[in-house]
Amino acid sequence: MPKITVTIAKQTYKSTFGNQATLVLTILLGLSLCLATYVGWQNFKTQNNQRLHYKNLVRSQWLSKPDKHPHRMAHYGYLAFREKHELSFFDFGIESFAGVSIFLEAHKQNTVNFSEAGFSNGMLRFGEISIAMVLQLLVPLLIFFLGYNSISAERESGTLKILLCQDVSWKKLLWGKTFGIIGVALTIFIPLILLTILLWASLSNWEISMDAALRLLILITSYSVYFFVVSAITVLVSAFQRSSKTALITLLSCWIFFAVLMPRIVQAMGSKIHPTPSKIEFADAIAADIRKQGDSHDPNDAHYAAIKDSLLRKYQVTDVKKLPFNYGGYIMAEGEKITSNIYSDHQRKLNETFEKQNSFTVFAGLINPYLSLKQISMALTASDFKTYVDFQNQAEAYRYGLAQKMNKLQIDKISNISPGEHEKPLSISKSNWAQQPDFNYKFDPLNHVLAHESLSLISMLIWLSAILFLLQYASKWTKTI
Repeated sequence: MPKITVTIAKQTYKSTFGNQATLVLTILLGLSLCLATYVGWQNFKTQNNQRLHYKNLVRSQWLSKPDKHPHRMAHYGYLAFREKHELSFFDFGIESFAGVSIFLEAHKQNTVNFSEAGFSNGMLRFGEISIAMVLQLLVPLLIFFLGYNSISAERESGTLKILLCQDVSWKKLLWGKTFGIIGVALTIFIPLILLTILLWASLSNWEISMDAALRLLILITSYSVYFFVVSAITVLVSAFQRSSKTALITLLSCWIFFAVLMPRIVQAMGSKIHPTPSKIEFADAIAADIRKQGDSHDPNDAHYAAIKDSLLRKYQVTDVKKLPFNYGGYIMAEGEKITSNIYSDHQRKLNETFEKQNSFTVFAGLINPYLSLKQISMALTASDFKTYVDFQNQAEAYRYGLAQKMNKLQIDKISNISPGEHEKPLSISKSNWAQQPDFNYKFDPLNHVLAHESLSLISMLIWLSAILFLLQYASKWTKTI
């Protein structure tokens, strides 16, 4: 790096902190980050401890159930909880609006429930303070105030012409001013990085995985690139505008449009172009398809009557009570397979619609680095929509396995002959319940996360490349006076 560029960067850095108003803004932002870090840390500890507590309670209650009929246990059900990723204290994403648990039972697929928003007042709609929110929205605003007059003030005072007449080129001046401003941003960001690493390790119980470490590394790199892009844009706007006032108005207008208006516009466009059914319409569509396939609880249903006839012929018996296995369990297993496939097909189509809606935000990242960073940040901290869908899929797979496990126990261990009025109801030993493992949600590996967010990552690289190009060659279009 040329010596003159370093000198300009140092001078910009010193002059920034020499301004009392700027110093106050920087301190306020630092305090906001401290508050956001504390809120995120407390949020993680409180919510994750609650989920782990009830997860263990559900498991102990399941294992303590007495001897029962396995079909009754299938309807007793299980409660699956979604644990928080240790990096989710950094970025809440959709955590507060997505549910944290699903009640799993036979023949029925329930929705994810108990979101934080469901237990909060209306103030939550205005957003929550998180480290990611402060870094994505407020730090760029600070950078704009730091650098809006970085070059325009030199032009207004007449010193720009003097600088360019000496051993200072436009390229060196642009790079020096950019490094000076990014230096101020990093003065805030680097201590936060160290604190984030400490909290992350603490929340991980000092059991640091390579996957989480790489997630954090890419997260830090992404935010660093974002700050560099914003700093360079600030300097370039200041260089192209003739007055500091015009530069500030331009930058603030960009912030309002790209950070406030544009995210809502693209979301509204996605919802309008790809509408989703209401909850009632979704449930009715599933029920209609199930009715077409047949009702496993109806002995006169044509589909299951055909299965009954085929079994009687195969085993050469005249009554289902003479079959060498429990007929009711066999029918329940067949019904579970049909209903599960129907539900999964409808849920897959619904999720595809949501993905189409979200794709508007992803593609908008090509012209808005804030949106790209937001997608990357949520994905790396496992607080995005894909994590929510993945939890749904894993819970449904567990639900289906639980229902079919109980059906298998009924097929193998329950008699076809019903007990008499004064006889003990049919049941199996409680030791069988332990054969069903506990539900443990597993986060997507990093390579899957990066593959899903490839367009957002490419968008950030495109922005970085464009900014590097402008810093190198913008001198061709800038004017001294």
